Amino acid sequence: MISATQFEKEIELIISNAIREDVGDGDHSSLACIPEDATGKAKLLVKEEGVIAGVEFARRVFHAVDPELTLDVEIQDGEKVKKGDIVLYVAGSSRSILKAERLVLNSMQRMSAIATKTAKFVDILKGTKTQILDTRKTTPGIRALEKWAVKIGGGENHRFALYDMIMLKDNHIDFAGGITKAIEKTQRYLKEKNLDLKIIVEARNLQEIKEILESEGVYRILIDNFNYDDTRKAVKLINGTCLTESSGGITLETAPKYADCGVDYISSGSLTHSVHNMDLSLKAV
Repeated sequence: MISATQFEKEIELIISNAIREDVGDGDHSSLACIPEDATGKAKLLVKEEGVIAGVEFARRVFHAVDPELTLDVEIQDGEKVKKGDIVLYVAGSSRSILKAERLVLNSMQRMSAIATKTAKFVDILKGTKTQILDTRKTTPGIRALEKWAVKIGGGENHRFALYDMIMLKDNHIDFAGGITKAIEKTQRYLKEKNLDLKIIVEARNLQEIKEILESEGVYRILIDNFNYDDTRKAVKLINGTCLTESSGGITLETAPKYADCGVDYISSGSLTHSVHNMDLSLKAV
């Protein structure tokens, strides 16, 4: 996984790029009709049930726009919310509040939707050893926010990007000439480059599970698109030699059945690529 320092740099880049994209050479709507010295206060209002996420990110956005803005947070990241709840109040320059408004809302609506969906998976997997993972199926440019939201919802992050973990999937294996060759080439590459990266290998059937197990140094096996019976057989074959992960269109309805097969993780791209933004608004008070 990426370091805390790298993560902070990602967040800073997201904020600076979003402000550049949205504000450009100025918020001319506010500049045109609101006096420079005008001050005000606004509340962040929840309009549907879910798990709130992005409060800390909002704090950073408001501070980046105007360090003089003050926040009074009523509800923290990860808390359940309902229609009518007020998450926070922001006070200070009216122009600054309006400049930050859309970036805060866009981000928190998306992050809250992801956290809400993740929390549903976490709840349905309670009582099992299985944890829910995100994937790299994220919105380009804001991956750090979406993976942050998964953590807020109680899930775990898979690798952050291509650089922090090795994941040998079907195309890597086929292009490399097979599973064993792909693993051998990878281990040789890591040694030559003096890299300490964990290796995950995807298996498409039980025979590939057996072949993966013939090689040492595999951190986790991705049991991809297996039915329940074959997943159980795969877990039995692996027998704790390495960690196990199920993936492939797993839903809230099917997740408990895969967990019952004994896998360590379930990964779902839907946590980040198939959510409906939570309805939030920022209203003057």
